[in-house]
Amino acid sequence: MRDDLLVQLQEWHEEDEFQEIVDAIQAIPVEERDYELVNHLGRALNNLERYEEAVEQFLTVAKEGTGDPLWHYRIGLAYYYLEQYAHALQAFERADELDPEDEDTLEFLEWIRSKMAEKPTEESVEESVDESVSNHPSVSEISTAPFSISHLEPTVFWNDSAEAVDQYVLAPPTDGQIESVEEQLVFKLPTSYINMMKLHNGGVPHYRYFPVSQAEAAKKVRVEIAAILGIGREKAHSLGGEVGSRFIIEQEGYPEIGVVVCECSSDSEVVMLDYRESGNAGEPEVVHVDKNENYKITWLAPNFETFIQGLLNEENQPAKLQGSL
Repeated sequence: MRDDLLVQLQEWHEEDEFQEIVDAIQAIPVEERDYELVNHLGRALNNLERYEEAVEQFLTVAKEGTGDPLWHYRIGLAYYYLEQYAHALQAFERADELDPEDEDTLEFLEWIRSKMAEKPTEESVEESVDESVSNHPSVSEISTAPFSISHLEPTVFWNDSAEAVDQYVLAPPTDGQIESVEEQLVFKLPTSYINMMKLHNGGVPHYRYFPVSQAEAAKKVRVEIAAILGIGREKAHSLGGEVGSRFIIEQEGYPEIGVVVCECSSDSEVVMLDYRESGNAGEPEVVHVDKNENYKITWLAPNFETFIQGLLNEENQPAKLQGSL
């Protein structure tokens, strides 16, 4: 039955019947869709120019797609047409590493680099200056650099309501404070996380939803976070605070696999940096842990930066970058 479906999906693709593909796959329960079916769905959504939906689908199979150049190519194409050029560049560069000299990949890389090298208009420069703070990179630096967390637009990514700032946001951490908190936690924090906290130390994001890999999903198809904990001890909701990572692990019985980095909307769930594979000083993976499901651990992302890049807002849109053209 499945083989017949795959043949039919390919026939529809060759006949440009992309909506037929979408309808057929969406009729299958989410938990029964495997990597190949999700890729067919994402490709069809790309062809229908429904790029935001395509990104969301591709992110649900990010773990399986790590070594697949076609997965990187297809999500890169969606990012390109969403004008998320830094995301697109990262995806196509990885596709080129996995399948060198593919002509279509090289063509997209040329287009993306050309777009990113274009001089910003006066209007876009003025908007970026108005929204930035003194320690953010300049527009010219952002427009030609690869994606990094420092490229997120803080005023768009973070929800700096009075309550959120009061409970979660701290002053940027010093190197000494970072070392002290790492010593307390017994884990070395990821560089991408530290860099993000130096720009905005903890808080409540507008981008709170992360799609769960189809291979990992049971009932849950996405995780909803409530806040990202900052580096410090001054506030209760910080890594070293009174109700921070160690408190949550010790008082709530969460597994001793690393650091609680995000509170979730449900009190029985957290997002953690998982050091089981990397060791205490390595690059941790990101996982979701559900206390109500006997502390079920669900893999989310290979590292913190990929996790942040994959967060979506309520409209299922990825985080906006500074300097996007």
